[in-house]
Amino acid sequence: MTAVGGRWHAGRVTEIDAKTDALVPAWLTVPDIAEALDVEVTRVRQLIKEGQLIAVRRGENRVLQVPAAFIDGDRIVKGLVGTLTLLRDDGFTDEEMLEWLFTPDDTLPGTPAQALRENRGTEVKRRAQALAV
Repeated sequence: MTAVGGRWHAGRVTEIDAKTDALVPAWLTVPDIAEALDVEVTRVRQLIKEGQLIAVRRGENRVLQVPAAFIDGDRIVKGLVGTLTLLRDDGFTDEEMLEWLFTPDDTLPGTPAQALRENRGTEVKRRAQALAV
């Protein structure tokens, strides 16, 4: 783990500020996600490393966690991976992506994360693409 710009990085893991943390309503640990997806913990860590999920260290013990909204039953929410790729290509950091995904957008309505869970990924991706302009 190395300190970069005041944030701790270990692969694709980042520290988030209190504002961003407060936007995300619920979190899951890596073992919880592994159980939900019926995969090994190492596979979940690989998904994080590949940028298919965003993970942060939270709480007193700095436990690695992922927003619960990214998991839908036994799979990653449809459209999430593509949206994360678009935002990353637009130069967003993981923290900025979390903030964007969990900030209410009156034009959706709701948050982009909610829209993805409701299978409105096309609308979310359209907005993510518009950010690059």
